[in-house]
Amino acid sequence: MTYTVAVRELCEFTAKQGDLDLRFTPAPTALEGMAGHALAASRRGAGYRAEVALSGSYQTLYVRGRADGYDPAQQRIDEVKTFKGRLDRQPASHRHLHWAQAKVYGWLLCEQEQLAHIDVALVYLDLGTQQETVFTERCSADDLRQHFEAQCQRFIDWAEQQVAHRAARDAALNALGFPFGGFRTGQRPLAEAVYKAAMAGRCLLAQAPTGIGKTMGTLFPLLKAAPAQRIDKVFFLAAKTSGRQTALDALGRLSHSAPVLPLRVLELVARDKACEHPDKACHGESCPLARGFYDRLPAARAAAVATTIESKPAPALLQARVRDVALQHEVCPYYLSQELARWADVVVGDYNYYFDLGGLLHGLAQANQWRTALLVDEAHNLVERGRKMFTAELNPAALAQARSSPTTAQHAPVKKALDKVRRAWVALDKAYPAPYTVLETFPDKLLAALQQCTTTLTEHFTDHPTEPDSALQTFYFDALHLQRMADLLDAHSMVDITQASSAHHQRSPKPGDSVVCIRNVVPAPFLQPRLAAAHTSTLFSATLQPARYYADLLGLPEDHVWVDVESPFAAHQLQVQVARHISTRYPHRAASLAPITALMAQQFRERPGNYLAFFSSYDYLQQAAALFAQQHPDVPHWCQSRRMLEGEQREFLARFTTTSQGIAFAVLGGAFAEGIDLPGQRLIGAFVATLGLPQVNPVNEQIRERMQTLFGAGYDYTYLYPGLQKVVQAAGRVIRTPSDEGVVHLMDERFAQAQVRNLLPAWWQTR
Repeated sequence: MTYTVAVRELCEFTAKQGDLDLRFTPAPTALEGMAGHALAASRRGAGYRAEVALSGSYQTLYVRGRADGYDPAQQRIDEVKTFKGRLDRQPASHRHLHWAQAKVYGWLLCEQEQLAHIDVALVYLDLGTQQETVFTERCSADDLRQHFEAQCQRFIDWAEQQVAHRAARDAALNALGFPFGGFRTGQRPLAEAVYKAAMAGRCLLAQAPTGIGKTMGTLFPLLKAAPAQRIDKVFFLAAKTSGRQTALDALGRLSHSAPVLPLRVLELVARDKACEHPDKACHGESCPLARGFYDRLPAARAAAVATTIESKPAPALLQARVRDVALQHEVCPYYLSQELARWADVVVGDYNYYFDLGGLLHGLAQANQWRTALLVDEAHNLVERGRKMFTAELNPAALAQARSSPTTAQHAPVKKALDKVRRAWVALDKAYPAPYTVLETFPDKLLAALQQCTTTLTEHFTDHPTEPDSALQTFYFDALHLQRMADLLDAHSMVDITQASSAHHQRSPKPGDSVVCIRNVVPAPFLQPRLAAAHTSTLFSATLQPARYYADLLGLPEDHVWVDVESPFAAHQLQVQVARHISTRYPHRAASLAPITALMAQQFRERPGNYLAFFSSYDYLQQAAALFAQQHPDVPHWCQSRRMLEGEQREFLARFTTTSQGIAFAVLGGAFAEGIDLPGQRLIGAFVATLGLPQVNPVNEQIRERMQTLFGAGYDYTYLYPGLQKVVQAAGRVIRTPSDEGVVHLMDERFAQAQVRNLLPAWWQTR
């Protein structure tokens, strides 16, 4: 059996050496790199061949890739690298890696064209000046063959381990049985739908109720389909830590249920949670775990993915285990985990690792041509998370901090560039003084000033790599992201200016105090290519109604499959009461407090126990809690506060016990409105004092207009569907198991409207 590897991956494995060095080096974006390669190719002669597909074998290794270009007339192969800044500051380890790649391509071309020798050229294209620096070496085919075989030999032991691991993994997955006695009600149809979608290479949108075991019901069938579909990697993508933990628990259960399951499971966590030395910079002169990183990486990698430990399958590569291995080998845990993503079978991480413009997992999958399978947990969250990924904002505070930094004062070109941005910003605010303005395109003069500024800052950071300035870098990255989104601007996003309100300023706002934003409204154009790149994808949640809304906003392919799994719960388990005598509309808030608190107290006295009460804002929550405490001091209650830390959230939830009683006040759409599990007597009811509709404000009204233009459903797509999704999620906290019973009070007259009732779960019987 052969092992297939990309040229880039082969050389990344065999030719990287020395320190991990993440000192600021301005890097081209993927689009800039593609444009640079096209420019270099356009300058060559008529017979020049760009993007030459090449492949070759050595023993059990099959190597493939695309050379950037070949000039048959000169008998020269080009490896083109685009860059920004100064080439003389390039680390020697980078040049070593580039030569290794170029020479592998040189041999593959010599073999294909039957050449006795060839000129191998490293072409460095400066994106700022568009000047090329070319290093050329004439190589005999025999020398290139020896170089190729040496790289392959270094990789081949590892490749043979990988082939053996893959064979053992697939055999174990074929034999894997469901880890429980049987499927829960609703779990089997979900699992069948996931399996069929994987076997057909389709995208599945699955609405499945809470409590049926969605995580196991999606992971198990996808892993069963992996051998037949030659799936290299399964990416389980979650919106929150709780979702990642549920997936890791399910994978642990699968591993323990099988005699042997050689499945490499990797947990990816954020850099700030994995960094051992947050006070140090990421390079060998500062951080001991960056010094010699690539020299010690092979041993650390081998230890991490060792097949067995004391004759048992190796434990999952969770954060703690990766940290232990990393520290034993004196390498950085965060970057070790990123390297291990290449060798894991299942990777569990946040949405951004795949869907973000620079997503690590998507980049690796594309570079290595992996067949991937996606599981997107709590997929209703991907709409808002997607919008945030593809929104870019310029904040006046960031510019002010950059302009007042000591670095700026010492370097005239930096100060001049930042001042020019400030002047363009002031002029923009004078031209558009209204509190809120939407523009057709991004303003030319501000964009030009930003482009000039980022060029200047790029040069500054390149010339002063040992002088990090966090304020300057923060503004620089904000400006780069905004320029990138300006390049991609289309109907999916809008440009708006929000003038500072004097209520939020100690002084009166002045021109230049506005927030300038490229606001993504429809993430579909960005998410669609990522979904299309996977062999199969399943997006699942308890609240994906109506399906068309999610298909439109998430960019699902036209031939995607929809499944709505029937609830295992019966109507008698949940009393759903509509309080038609209450209106929570904004003008009626003050009048609603007395009937809301009276209804809550009445329900508690009829059936004492633990309840959650959800409100549309902290202000509304605090008003209701104050009145409740005044009128019903004997009923225990506790409240969610603004910006609660993780420890405070745990304390809030710890008050829900099987013997406690009381009412917890929380914000709809907040930390306690989804993703928490309080079965049995820990929670017996919920009060929802809102339809959850987003606030009517100038921004949302513009979004409504855009949704009306694009989909003919402005109000529904902007207000109704997002609001009721939050309501159903919050109410879903009450019934978690087939034996649970409880009550939900929907406290607003609008819940009685047919259009609203039709968006509530079918098994609810509202009264």
